[in-house]
Amino acid sequence: MRRVLTTLMILLVVLVAGLSALVLLVNPNDFRAYMVRQVEARSGYQLKLDGPLRWHVWPQLSILSGRMSLMAPGAAQPLVSADNMRLDVALIPLISHQLQVKQVMLKGAVIQLTPQTEAVRDASAPVAPRENTLPDEPSDTGWSFDIGKLKVADSVLVFQHEHQEQVTIRNINLQMEQDAHHLASLEFSGRVNRDQRDLTLSLNANVNASDYPHQLTADIQQLSWQLMGADLPTQGITGQGTLQAVWREEQKQLELDNLNLQANDSSLKGQASVTLEEKPKWVLNLQFDKLNLENLLPPLPASATDSDAAQTGQSQAPASRPVISSNLDQPDYNALRGFTADILLKANSLRWRGIDFTDVSSQMFNHNGLLVISELSGKMGAGNLSLPGTLDVRKDVASAEFQPRLDNVEIGTILNAFNYPISLTGQLTLAGDFSGTKIDADAFRREWQGQAHLELRNSRMEGLNFQQLVQQAVERSSDVKAQDNYDSATRLDSFTTDLTLDNGQLTLDRMQGASSLLSMTGEGKLDLVKETADTRFNVRVLSGWQGESKLIDFLKETPVPLTVYGKWQALNYSLQVDQILRKHLQDEAKRRLSGWADRNKDSQDGKDVKKLLDKL
Repeated sequence: MRRVLTTLMILLVVLVAGLSALVLLVNPNDFRAYMVRQVEARSGYQLKLDGPLRWHVWPQLSILSGRMSLMAPGAAQPLVSADNMRLDVALIPLISHQLQVKQVMLKGAVIQLTPQTEAVRDASAPVAPRENTLPDEPSDTGWSFDIGKLKVADSVLVFQHEHQEQVTIRNINLQMEQDAHHLASLEFSGRVNRDQRDLTLSLNANVNASDYPHQLTADIQQLSWQLMGADLPTQGITGQGTLQAVWREEQKQLELDNLNLQANDSSLKGQASVTLEEKPKWVLNLQFDKLNLENLLPPLPASATDSDAAQTGQSQAPASRPVISSNLDQPDYNALRGFTADILLKANSLRWRGIDFTDVSSQMFNHNGLLVISELSGKMGAGNLSLPGTLDVRKDVASAEFQPRLDNVEIGTILNAFNYPISLTGQLTLAGDFSGTKIDADAFRREWQGQAHLELRNSRMEGLNFQQLVQQAVERSSDVKAQDNYDSATRLDSFTTDLTLDNGQLTLDRMQGASSLLSMTGEGKLDLVKETADTRFNVRVLSGWQGESKLIDFLKETPVPLTVYGKWQALNYSLQVDQILRKHLQDEAKRRLSGWADRNKDSQDGKDVKKLLDKL
């Protein structure tokens, strides 16, 4: 054991002595000019090293530098700058005064991918024809990564495309290792903070750079992120996934294949691509197994109709992003002007505003501000709905037109989803055409216009029982009795109307409703902003009377005027039963007097009564 320890100590002393002698004999600054020449010869980039180079022995033999920068030919700013750089070198080649770099490490680096850091081609340099398919010479390939290992720690990446806003990624940690065939493994993590939002991102990928810069392929085997901040759900958005990415330099095209992503409790698969021209061209084909927009969008604001007590119990509203002053004069949906897109979306299940949809399908196309939604359909419970339309933002004021088609959809679910305090249920069928300037629930209430034909089956309106109102009024004004009815709702087997929407005023024309108990017609208006009603009905109660009489038969055949008005949550009504009963008594009296006069037409009294009836 003592011999083993002695041998190890001797080897350690020899190693330390050798390294010390090597450090004393080899000056790392002798490689400064060599490194600058090699970088420029292989890539055309200019490497600048500030301060002297020095050795670092443990735990890895390395060369340390001070501040460094890497600048493209003709660029205004350096592509890469760092506070310090470490080059891990091989020991044996140093004996023959050769530098073999095994790993490059940058700490506190600033990487700028902006127009100011791009290379500027010399105007006198020859340009190869675009159709040239010959392989490039090494000197023609531009930048290439010929380092076995690269490590970047605590650094910053600044990205900017054309005249768009800069995106800054902070706290970058990058570990990349490649072989002689330019097949690399990569680990990356970073954080983006913008517009009061914070995105933390990390990924592991295998990268194929054998044909770079013409093509770069990445197989992202693990991708995870967390997004927190303003205009987001309280819990934020957390997700993970896998995908394959291909960048084609000549076409400036990025393709994303085999997408398999999860965000909170939503998941998607599909493909996507973008061509970065002056106005990018997007092609999206995405399939969602589950899409829960309630966990991906910010919470809806409290309804204006909620009670004060309910509002007091609510938590503080989430913060919203500040409005950028330079965007104050931009029209709504201005971002649609800057790209074209062909989008195909499908979702097995979708949840939005408390509504569950299934078999959702959407196909849309955006052409620099003209968004055409040729298909937007799905199932809602036992019903179907379709919402094709267009959104044109090519002018200063946006213009939206939609043609909703609903078939057998539960109307109560829709009213609750958009906070309409109307207690109405039933199967809704609707066909209409509507237009406005902004796609928003509040804007629809206040600023949209349109017409539609509406049908309701098996409807139930809580709060007012039209049959009960009429029968109770008749009981108070006559000796007719009605059966006890404790239901506080009006039920109709069928109801139809034509509606017109004009800046918050909803006009209902040609209303017709029927059931085994009553029949009704009417017209009226609803104020969607003030949430008030002014409606007039003619109601015939067909059933629920006790016994039989001529008055009951008269009431079954005679429409009773009924006016319903006031706030939706506190409706008032007015009935004109007294006038109907008075008219019935008058008609009955006329009929009897007319019969007596006919029987006594030869007498003077009969003639006088006949003259009186003719004057009435």
